[in-house]
Parts: sequence; structure tokens; C-alpha cells
Amino acid sequence: MDRQTRSLLAHADHPVAAPLDDSSVHRLLARALVRGDERVLDLGCGEAAWLLRALQRHPGATGTGVDVSAPALERARQRAEQAGAAERLTLHRAEADAFTAPHAYDVVLSVGATHAFGGLLPTLDAAARHLAPGGTVLVGDAYWEGEPSARAREMLGEYQDLAGTVDAVTADGWTPTYAHLSTRHELDDYEWNWTGSLSRWALDHPGHPDSAEALRAAAEHRDEWLRDYRDSFGFVCLLLRRTAG
Repeated sequence: MDRQTRSLLAHADHPVAAPLDDSSVHRLLARALVRGDERVLDLGCGEAAWLLRALQRHPGATGTGVDVSAPALERARQRAEQAGAAERLTLHRAEADAFTAPHAYDVVLSVGATHAFGGLLPTLDAAARHLAPGGTVLVGDAYWEGEPSARAREMLGEYQDLAGTVDAVTADGWTPTYAHLSTRHELDDYEWNWTGSLSRWALDHPGHPDSAEALRAAAEHRDEWLRDYRDSFGFVCLLLRRTAG
């Protein structure tokens, strides 16, 4: 089973591919889209869950989504049609860090996709290339909420704690205007959905050639989460604007 298919199955019950519930997503979008007619770009949009929520709440807004996963983009198209937002949503199958557009955007999103750019600061560099003057970036990334084990660092990468993360962002020329820290419930709910949705698919399709592999992948992920990084992993979404001067 390829990674894109596995991800699509794992997010079947949690289409926002990050540890946030709907109320947190809506609160962040309300802070980002203040006029209601913004042009919004999502770099690494997946199923375009953020964009669809923005377009449904703001009938004057338009959205552009970029992702490498054809199945995720197809699901986004279907859901946009069901929501009556297809005419306001444009989707591109492309590498997020290589995407170019003929115009700037009022809001640029990239939540849970910093790996596509090589880290948080390169993600902000990419977002800045698309950002209109005075625009807002909404970025979501991991941080260490507690001291990680060597295994957790090896598995997930070299993140900083929350203060260090914010220091790095401000030193790079950005000012936070709001933030959301995923709660214990949001973090656990995301992981139980990820492992549970993939496991359920495997159990429902015992004759599928990928069933056993999917069940193993879900069990390995669950074990890593519970044993290696649950107590140290945090996730923050930052609303950022360029610092004047």
C-alpha cells in the first residue's frame, strides 16, 4: 500500500489531517478571514478540509489547494461539489514547494505539511512568496511539549519546545497574532482516528491484498504513539503576519 492511499484511509474519519477538532479549525479560520472575501491558498491541502470549511463559512471567499495526492484531490473535488463550493475552489496536483501562481493570496495555509518544505521556516519562506501585503499565514507544526526520548527524536525529527518555536518564527520576521495549542483530547482523538480508521478498513476487507499490511501499519503507529511520543509531542497552529520593518 502506498503512503498516499494509507493516509487517505487513515483520515477517513478525521479529514483535517492534524490534531484539531472542528471548533478549533473554525476559530482559527475566523481569525484569518476577517473580511470574508479573501483569496486563500492551502499548500499541502490534502482533501482540502480547511479550504472547504473556509468557503462554506465565507461565501465571498475563493480557495486554491495544492497537493501531490491525486486521490485526496479527487475526494476534495467531490466534497466541494456536495457543498456547492466547486466553482470557488481550484485544485492543483503539484509539489507544494514548487507551486507558482499568477497572483498573491490574502491567506496562506499550511497545516501539518511542513515536511514538504523541509521544516517550519522553509514553509514560511514558501508561504511568503504567495502572500499579499498585509496578509496572514496560518501554519501548523509539531513542537516538544515535554522532553522527548531519543527514539522520539529519531522518529519524528528535531523540533524545539514551544518557546523556541515561537522565538525562531519571530526571529525570521513574523509576528504571531493568535495561536492554538492542540489539547490532550485533540491529540489523542487524532491518533485514535488515524490508527482506528486504518484498522477498521483492514478488518472490513480481509481479502484485500493490502489488508494485512494496513493492519500492521496501524498497530506499529499505535505502539509508537503510546510508547514513544505521546507524552512529549505537541502541535501548535500559529497565525502570523510579517513584522513591520
